[in-house]
Amino acid sequence: MTQPGRPRRSTIADVAQHAGVSTTAVSKVLRNAYGVSPAMREKVTASIKELGYRPHAAARAMRGRTFTIGVLFPDLRNPFFPDILDGIDAQIAGTEYQVIIVRGGASAKTESSAIDALVDRQVDGLLMVAPLNTRKRLEEVARILPTVVLGPHDKSAAYDSVADDDAAGVELVMEHLIGLGHRRIAHIAHGDIGLARVSTSLQTIRAETYKRVMRDHGLADEIAIATTSYTETGGYDGARELLARDARPTAIFAGADLAAFGTLAAVHEAGLSVPGDISVAGYDNTRMAGLAHVSLTSVDQDGVTLGRTVGRLLLERIEGRTTPVRFFISPSLVARLSTGPAPS
Repeated sequence: MTQPGRPRRSTIADVAQHAGVSTTAVSKVLRNAYGVSPAMREKVTASIKELGYRPHAAARAMRGRTFTIGVLFPDLRNPFFPDILDGIDAQIAGTEYQVIIVRGGASAKTESSAIDALVDRQVDGLLMVAPLNTRKRLEEVARILPTVVLGPHDKSAAYDSVADDDAAGVELVMEHLIGLGHRRIAHIAHGDIGLARVSTSLQTIRAETYKRVMRDHGLADEIAIATTSYTETGGYDGARELLARDARPTAIFAGADLAAFGTLAAVHEAGLSVPGDISVAGYDNTRMAGLAHVSLTSVDQDGVTLGRTVGRLLLERIEGRTTPVRFFISPSLVARLSTGPAPS
């Protein structure tokens, strides 16, 4: 029922009457169905434009599609996530699809509720970025609708997975720091949040690779890890902990740019210079890392390419592909002014 004072929304019947065709003909044009003549398409399209007609989402869902894609982020503060979203937007540009973004939150329970909300809204496919839930839960969702997961190094027959080669990325930054003469290299890691996924997560891979590279270079005795979180606060707290140790590090590698930003704040607060006293490196190569007054050395995992890839795979899934795909992005190192030779 139309509310008083609000103009009535045009219907498919209005379009058909205006164009002088049947509602079936309008429906075929809307669905881009086979057999519609160019003249019919032009006539119906002109009426749609003149009347400002927009298909009702619920009605489209009843016909099989809503032309919406759900994108689940753990939070919306990480400056790396907009790069991923830019890639997704670029991939679906020119299609009828629109993105619905939801925040999963800091626990598997809140994330699961967010997933349910997207399923209830009948999105045509789901992209999950760094999900917290177990593979079993993700596979349950993937049996309901096409799903692509970005971040975890999972292998599943139910959904596609896209990830950065995190071990290669850590090797790049560690070899860079060791090549600069650093031996006391510390690492800020993300804490175990008690989920089954942690054993295969990118956070664990980054921390374990850091330790392996240190051992490979005969630096096992210099291994120093502060386990906090991939946040500014986590980086700040982790750096303070590392700086208070007897053997102060000459370099700190934070597992994410956000944590590196907090590390920079803690180093400056301690009256130390970067990179004169301590070199600092991050991971993600966010746009903020490239700002002149930050100039953070960071591992670039190309968020836009990640976004394009997950977008392409999801569209393929929606169109009917069922064979699982597992895709890895090769990272590169962007060296900036936050890293320099080890102090003598």
